[in-house]
Amino acid sequence: MPELAPELAPELAFVTGAAQGIGRAIVERLAADGFYVLAVDADAATLAQTAQAWRAAGLPVDAKVLDCRDRTAIRAVLDGVDALDVLVNNAGVSGVLDPIPEVDRAECARVMEINLLGAFKVAQEAVRKMTAGGRVVNLASRGYLGGAGAAHYVASKAGVVAMTRAMAVELRWRGIRVNAVAPGLVGTRMIEDFGDMLGALKRLEPTGDAASPTDIAALVAALVGPDTAFLNGQVLLADGGKALGVPPL
Repeated sequence: MPELAPELAPELAFVTGAAQGIGRAIVERLAADGFYVLAVDADAATLAQTAQAWRAAGLPVDAKVLDCRDRTAIRAVLDGVDALDVLVNNAGVSGVLDPIPEVDRAECARVMEINLLGAFKVAQEAVRKMTAGGRVVNLASRGYLGGAGAAHYVASKAGVVAMTRAMAVELRWRGIRVNAVAPGLVGTRMIEDFGDMLGALKRLEPTGDAASPTDIAALVAALVGPDTAFLNGQVLLADGGKALGVPPL
């Protein structure tokens, strides 16, 4: 990262799961908003392609490969960071979608390890680098809602909701705010797992389509911006109102 005088240095944001989809949109929005972004992802090939695009666009982004399940690797990535202003815990997987009796135990463990425990490990290390004014945003997806064939995924994200609230209570005494965004259906590669169901799912959306990753990035940007200083421990359900009820028959 470039060396700048403290009074000139931009705020530093750490974004996980940054190579594509919502994570990439968040990186690009924060960079546009004046942050220097440390962007990490476990997918080395995709991150390399995305980082090339960031360099070509002149964005202030430092891209590094990181598996958020590896605490030693997390510490190594953050080792050269003196002060961290923002953490966006976005890394996650949908996992193999199966009815509850058929969910493989190893697959369930993998989803939990990445979506919940990985987010917790990253938060543990990141908040060590934060002082008063720090902000954390966790991506909680369907943590408030059910989902047929996705009980293990929903459970992992429900854990993120609970983690967000617990972190907010504890860290507020250090001046660190913690919130979450819970997107509904978003147009990313992850929803390709729905296969033939995707068209039907889109028709159930209030807008008739999935949200854009940039829609979610805008909410994250708002939560780490100066106008939301009194929002803490909140989970923004960003689903266009779908959770309020089904469309008229």
